[in-house]
Amino acid sequence: MRLLIFIVTFLNIASIFGQKNGLYFIDSLNNTPIENVRVKTSSEGIILFTDQDGFVPLKNLNSSDSIHVFRIGYIPKVISAKHFNTSTTFRIYLSPNISSLSEVMVNASQNNSIFKDISELDIQLRPITNSQDVLRMVPGLFIGQHAGGGKAEQIFLRGFDLDHGTDIQLSVDGMPVNMVSHAHGQGYADLHFVIPELIQNVNFNKGPYFAEKGNFTTAGFVEFKIKDYLKKNFIKTEGGQFNTFRSVFGINLLGDQHRTKNQSLYIAGEAFYTKGYFDNPQNFNRFNGLIKYHDKLNENTSLTASISGFYSKWNASEQIPERAVSSGLVGFYGAIDNKEGGGTARYNANLELLSRIGKNATLRNQLFYTNNAFELYSNFTFFKFDSINGDQIRQKENRNIFGYNGTFSFDVKIGGIQSKINVGSQIRFDAVNNLELIRTKDRTITTKQLMFGNVRELNSGFFYSQKFAFNSRFDITTGLRFDVFNNTYDNALDSTLQHAQSAIFCPKLNLNYRINDHINLYVFNGKGFHSNDTRVAVLEKGKKVVPPAYGSDLGGVFKLGKKLYFQTAFWFLWLDQEFIYVGDEGVVEAGGRTRRYGYDLSIRHEIAKNLFLDFDLSLANPRALGVPKPQSNLPLAPKFTSIGGITYKNQHGISGSLRYRYMANRPANEDNTVVAKGYFILDATLNYSKKTWEIGMSIQNILNTKWKETQFDTESKLKNENAPVSEIHFTPGTPFSLRAYLTIYF
Repeated sequence: MRLLIFIVTFLNIASIFGQKNGLYFIDSLNNTPIENVRVKTSSEGIILFTDQDGFVPLKNLNSSDSIHVFRIGYIPKVISAKHFNTSTTFRIYLSPNISSLSEVMVNASQNNSIFKDISELDIQLRPITNSQDVLRMVPGLFIGQHAGGGKAEQIFLRGFDLDHGTDIQLSVDGMPVNMVSHAHGQGYADLHFVIPELIQNVNFNKGPYFAEKGNFTTAGFVEFKIKDYLKKNFIKTEGGQFNTFRSVFGINLLGDQHRTKNQSLYIAGEAFYTKGYFDNPQNFNRFNGLIKYHDKLNENTSLTASISGFYSKWNASEQIPERAVSSGLVGFYGAIDNKEGGGTARYNANLELLSRIGKNATLRNQLFYTNNAFELYSNFTFFKFDSINGDQIRQKENRNIFGYNGTFSFDVKIGGIQSKINVGSQIRFDAVNNLELIRTKDRTITTKQLMFGNVRELNSGFFYSQKFAFNSRFDITTGLRFDVFNNTYDNALDSTLQHAQSAIFCPKLNLNYRINDHINLYVFNGKGFHSNDTRVAVLEKGKKVVPPAYGSDLGGVFKLGKKLYFQTAFWFLWLDQEFIYVGDEGVVEAGGRTRRYGYDLSIRHEIAKNLFLDFDLSLANPRALGVPKPQSNLPLAPKFTSIGGITYKNQHGISGSLRYRYMANRPANEDNTVVAKGYFILDATLNYSKKTWEIGMSIQNILNTKWKETQFDTESKLKNENAPVSEIHFTPGTPFSLRAYLTIYF
């Protein structure tokens, strides 16, 4: 309560400071603010970006200045400053257009984001069929589904099998997606509550280099920004093979006159059903809803609030052993246990206040609440532990998350050096009730109770970063982060209450050197971490349960000629000892030190007008330390991946793309005697758009390749076997699948 009183008081004080002076950038067609417009003055050379209200302050503006304005997706402008002054605000209108790479200027210093231009190009050009597809926009990131579509995807990045999110931080509008001490696994991150048509942009980066990013940020982070303004009302209907249907809508609830006041209120919803391509019908149902409000309360303060809900239910055909397929026991798309599946629901409330203090300071405060319910039935070993009833398990929980994010940012000059300081705190409290792992039969009969209890986990994080811009070309950002974890586990099986506390301190140091408009070099260094399950923390008395990760990136962003843009990096990441809670078995395994290094390359090329090529390549050498080299492979860690495609994009008329995904063979066990086979998949989209409607189709797996989307080296026993067998168990990937859609705008 004291914290809330402080926040409200501070905001009231902030809002009475002087008028903010500068430029507002507005979409000329829809009269909505444009975020992340790049603004550069000819005299200062410093690049500024507009905020969520489309505003950028004017500083040290000379009447002889030219103001260069650029935003991917809009026609660039050069404006004479003689019409402006620093004591007034002006509205600048930009016209939407397919951007040319010739207009992109290399700049990697804004928020130390080396992928800013790549991200904005991809979100504008690439087709998106679901929210998980947006994850594929992170160069080198792969996803895999192994539970029929309703379960969170398995994620791979930079030599990591990230499971469902253990070493990558995901967030939506500042709300965390990763679940700590989850019934299925640490860091479990389910993005199915996001409606893809509402995604405004995606910000991502790799490595543990950013002070404002805390738990799970070792391989990197991805943050989704949902639209504050709905430019057009729309209704979209899709249908396709395997009895697949989807309908989504978005409707403004305020009239056009409110947009001039930076006010918006809209509602959106999604319904999805598919029988699925498995022999055992998936019958996957999903429903999403969102209502979002944005209002400029006064010249210095903006309010954004949203409420969203999500529910899904499905049957699953999880991993099946290769021997069952080769013997004819089941088909390639068959199931050993046809009672697998589950259901999940998530409800969110989010409130954010953004206040500007004069020209040089910003205060951002956010409160959020999430309720998450999860129930999953799986069977990975079949009859290994129980030869009569089988090894089916149920993982279940009900969770409430309460959180606060606060950041105070301000610009100062220190000894003539321009500096930007960010200081903030992030508080998250998880109350997980009825956290269970039990053995079941046919989802209804309980055969053995393995784990049952309640978790209380509090993470308090504090960060400080300071960027020193020595000139328009060279800047250094230093950062410090401190996190404290308080863990409590109430074990209902033995009536014990256990506590633990742990803490970690993480320094950061990032250097950017912008040689010119075509070359930007960088060196990033930092320490990060991922926490471990509360049930591990209390057993280990808080020791070594927040293992550190140390990383470095050496890379550059380059523009060759006018229409070839690429980013490249050599990277290194070292992780300390950690303890792993195996949620499927209810046991704790001691992990060891690991080392990964590799090389990333991303290319974006405009071949001709409106015709774009993209190519991402990632090489990694992941190894366990302290063991003989022949036994040092990290199971399922990718070593070579590539994603790419060609896209033809028009504002109106015909657009389309042809895309591929390639993952090479990788070790499935420590000595590489079992191999997870790689795959190459082609997808395509084609659509025709007009001002008020759009039709299109998407095809997954054009070549109808039989491929194994997820693979594990698992020891299992079939009902007719006398002893367990260890081999590859897999979930088949999508066969040839066509969907068509119609969208109406009004």
